[in-house]
Amino acid sequence: MNEYDDLPQDQVLKLKKARDRVIDSIGKNMDLYGITLSVGHLYGHMYFSDVPVTLDELSKKMEMSKTSMSTGVRTLVDLKMIDKVWGKGSRKDFYEVTPDWYQNFCDYFSIKWRKAVESNTNALTKSLNELRELRKECEGNERMTALIDMDEAKIVEALKYYRWLLRFIEALETGKIFELVPKESD
Repeated sequence: MNEYDDLPQDQVLKLKKARDRVIDSIGKNMDLYGITLSVGHLYGHMYFSDVPVTLDELSKKMEMSKTSMSTGVRTLVDLKMIDKVWGKGSRKDFYEVTPDWYQNFCDYFSIKWRKAVESNTNALTKSLNELRELRKECEGNERMTALIDMDEAKIVEALKYYRWLLRFIEALETGKIFELVPKESD
């Protein structure tokens, strides 16, 4: 027996059509942020599930291989969009959506931006140190010193941006962002 057996089938079809439209929209939206369409659809399907689900159930429902499903689930767990939960009487892993879209947004961008900030800050800092060493070698060469000064100023400005972005990430992670831009209430 499935969850729709005792319901009027014409109404079930309308319900599924409405859900599918939202699921497709979620998938397309997440695709814009670098998450594959199929993982976006996976999240959408899980969003409409009222109980935790296993990889097997998801794989069957979405007609995807268990390997693909496992990869998608791992991506969503890493992004803190779904959680692994305990299933009473089963040794299988169960998963459920973290239904707070505000928190999902904060977690997703915090995770992605923090990685980018770290990588870019390391590259900028290394280049800045190299330029400062090069300046010592170029004493007396005004033209080269001017080029170094110009590049150093650009790198310093970029580092200011990344320090600002870190503060923004912290505002997302701590929830302080909602003091500036409050969540919509009922």
